[in-house]
Amino acid sequence: MNDSTPRRIRVRAPELIGKGGWLNTGGEQYTLADLRGRIVILDFWTFCCINCLHVLDELRELEEKHRDTVVIIGVHSPKFVHEAEHQAVVDAVERYGVEHPVLDDPELATWKQYAVRAWPTLVVIDPEGYVVAQHAGEGHAHAMARLVEELEDEHEAKGTLRRGDGPYVAPEPEPTTLRFPGKALLLPSGTFLVSDTTRHQLVELAADGETVVRRIGSGLRGFSDGPAEAASFSEPQGLALLDDGAVAVADTVNHALRRLDLATGSVTTLAGTGKQWWQGSPTSGPAREVDLSSPWDVAVFGGRVWIAMAGVHQLWAYDPEADTVAVAAGTTNEGLVDGPGAQAWFAQPSGLAVSADGERLWLADSETSALRWVDRDGAVHTAVGTGLFDFGHRDGTAEQALLQHPLGVTALPDGSVAVSDTYNHALRRYDPATDEVTTLATDLREPSDAVLAGEDIVVVESARHRLTRLRLPEEAVQVASVAHRTQRAATEVAPGRLRLEVVFQAPAGQKLDTRYGPSTRLLVSTTPPELLLEGDGAHTDLARELELNPSISEGVLHVSAMAASCDDDPANEYPACHVHQQDWGVPVRVTEGGVTRLPLVLAGMDVE
Repeated sequence: MNDSTPRRIRVRAPELIGKGGWLNTGGEQYTLADLRGRIVILDFWTFCCINCLHVLDELRELEEKHRDTVVIIGVHSPKFVHEAEHQAVVDAVERYGVEHPVLDDPELATWKQYAVRAWPTLVVIDPEGYVVAQHAGEGHAHAMARLVEELEDEHEAKGTLRRGDGPYVAPEPEPTTLRFPGKALLLPSGTFLVSDTTRHQLVELAADGETVVRRIGSGLRGFSDGPAEAASFSEPQGLALLDDGAVAVADTVNHALRRLDLATGSVTTLAGTGKQWWQGSPTSGPAREVDLSSPWDVAVFGGRVWIAMAGVHQLWAYDPEADTVAVAAGTTNEGLVDGPGAQAWFAQPSGLAVSADGERLWLADSETSALRWVDRDGAVHTAVGTGLFDFGHRDGTAEQALLQHPLGVTALPDGSVAVSDTYNHALRRYDPATDEVTTLATDLREPSDAVLAGEDIVVVESARHRLTRLRLPEEAVQVASVAHRTQRAATEVAPGRLRLEVVFQAPAGQKLDTRYGPSTRLLVSTTPPELLLEGDGAHTDLARELELNPSISEGVLHVSAMAASCDDDPANEYPACHVHQQDWGVPVRVTEGGVTRLPLVLAGMDVE
């Protein structure tokens, strides 16, 4: 190795193992030996995770630019039981436009081999089969691009780089009317407006829920206003009827709120810049000057358009009178905490509906498998659900009932609420009067929303690519009770002192940005709170001594880390700066003989 070659820590990459096999390869199965000579980026993801979906979008440019040297492989590592189903992974790969091979690893075999602790995690393997970098969370695209260019130069010089076409084989498109529709809205005319998410369009269907009246949007991924045939969206989701008769659209991957004029079909932008919100970005201001982050659903409540901001675990609100947007509830921390809006925690809120009396904003909090609501004063309450790692299909009292990653809520005329219990393939009902949860219908396929149409309820069966009309049943369906916990194994930690270290190494050519104060931030808490005797709260150091309560046997360690780095070029007065951030929910079991050091890699390699 010559003196100009970067000296890196290199660890031999473990083999890629997945019981579900390979997708997007035309049926071929691959080993690391087959990929020797290419730069391989492993993307550990699971399709419920909004941060994983952000990373898919971040990687698109890198994937296109370096297609002859880089092979990106998605390693699908499930959190929820439904995500371990092979067909569900096949659906997700198409749904989110994944244009690289995917290894279906339902038993987390490769996840464990690579000691991954968070979704998403990126691992870079050089052309000789060695791991040279690991990154957790979002915001690493610039660092990956720089590293890829260095590896190209280094291995071109060594003669170990192999260029050519990659193993990706595109699947055949399916000729269905809708493709993974997300949300639906009953229009005053009696027709249905549906977000045809994977085709980047809105579709108006006749009252039968099948006949196409018109399509809005070019069908190509993009962000442009204009008439129906020219406007473009990127994976649109939620829909809400505005007071002026137009429709607000949650344009999810464009990080924007759009407006559809039903009379003309023209599309304009109400809020968002098209850029993703990051920590430190404005949290209020003129609507089209403030960044948003994966808005998933919308609802008009108290004169404002509330937005389920899945990408940052918050609720925002657009004020049509002032033409402004602002945070309405949530801290950006991921979890389940009730209370005043400014103190509440959410986990990927994905469905909104206003109660029949207008007093509650119901919400499906998908990652905590919870049904929650906001009152007129902005306080947040939980009706069903306990946290990030408990889920299942159990009816009965709300206190012990279980959901599995619900995406939609529908207010019913009697004051109860229907829940599109997505990963249970069911429609559930919660009645505040009795505090009971029942099951209305089963054998649906990933229901993501439902709307009332007379005495019927019309369900968006996303993975069956259709609307399904059901008569609202008077009696519940009897379902065998099932409770789950995430398949991810708990980390065994010793009682007493635990050293938490977030590993962060600024990418090559960058340094920590200390121009305006500390460039790093670490926030720590636990569920239950009693698990942590010392070390909770926020601080600027990325390492901390924690004291665990020996009388609490298990729980979840919540860690949120952020680091800012800038290009290290003294000649540049305005260097480009980047934010790296990740939230970890680490299940832990307190046991004698457990580890006393817990490393979490934000960027770089753990050398201990």
